[in-house]
Amino acid sequence: MRVGKLNWNELKYIIDNHKGKERKEVEVSNGIGEDCAIINFDSNQCVISTDPVTGADENIGKIAVNINCNDIASCGVEPLGILVTILAPPKTTIQELHDLMKEIHEEACKVNVQIIGGHTEITEAVNKIVVSCTAIGKSNVNSAISTSGAKVGDSIIVTKQLCLEGTSILVNDYEERCRSILTDEEIEEARGYVESISVVKEGKIGGIAKATSMHDITEGGVLGALWEVANASNVGFKVSKSKMPITEITRKVCKEFNIDPLRLISSGSMLITTDNPEKLLKSFDDNGIKATEIGEITKSKGIVIDDKEINEVTPPEADELFNIQ
Repeated sequence: MRVGKLNWNELKYIIDNHKGKERKEVEVSNGIGEDCAIINFDSNQCVISTDPVTGADENIGKIAVNINCNDIASCGVEPLGILVTILAPPKTTIQELHDLMKEIHEEACKVNVQIIGGHTEITEAVNKIVVSCTAIGKSNVNSAISTSGAKVGDSIIVTKQLCLEGTSILVNDYEERCRSILTDEEIEEARGYVESISVVKEGKIGGIAKATSMHDITEGGVLGALWEVANASNVGFKVSKSKMPITEITRKVCKEFNIDPLRLISSGSMLITTDNPEKLLKSFDDNGIKATEIGEITKSKGIVIDDKEINEVTPPEADELFNIQ
């Protein structure tokens, strides 16, 4: 099979036909595009999400903490704890495990979450270290925001720059190749993008501003995230390619690897839909966070406008990170 996420049809079949015994406490469960499950407990809700790191060789602890906490934040909820599973091949040294857990600990402290459990194992089932985390948050009943809340007429906003995670991974894992197209200063700047992949702050702001939907932009990039929000909400979208916030460094890297930045993993950016874009954009500006309005939610299928050319967006498949040659 192809490396990366399953295609939409394969994944939909697996999810729709294997849900276990349904429980009345579960308000939001597994579904394409939904970042989190939401479980009701009297006057509170438990918001929970899980994700592995498989596409990076460097900064995997830092990435693992953030991509999971970002999912909780996409519900407008503050994460409070994470469980960490580490699967390592026999060649792994104890110092490597110490360094990895130190990285996870330090990143957890930055986003104010506790490491509350997990599992660590040396196994021949993997050929490099794999980290998978589960993040948990708590909210009041009916206050968590789901991916499926986007409404026709909503504005679509993305935060920071797209492809921060993907660019950082490519520059770290293919440094020598990237040095042929980037200056030393650009290499260091791109490496530093990983320090900006948390969207916990954006999630809090979006929750306070009553965003209709939020989605952490991970594998599949902004187009994958848009498609997932539209599919979950039973709507379409119209966005402008020229409005997408992408750094010049990212453009250079994507050109070198012949990949589409709009389909490159983009942790660090939150996709938000809102019926009050002026209020939300001001809130981000007041908090020193760059935010860009890129389009609107529509009734029709998702399209991207590139100058005068109009293209329909297809369901997300494997991230561009897995297409590197």
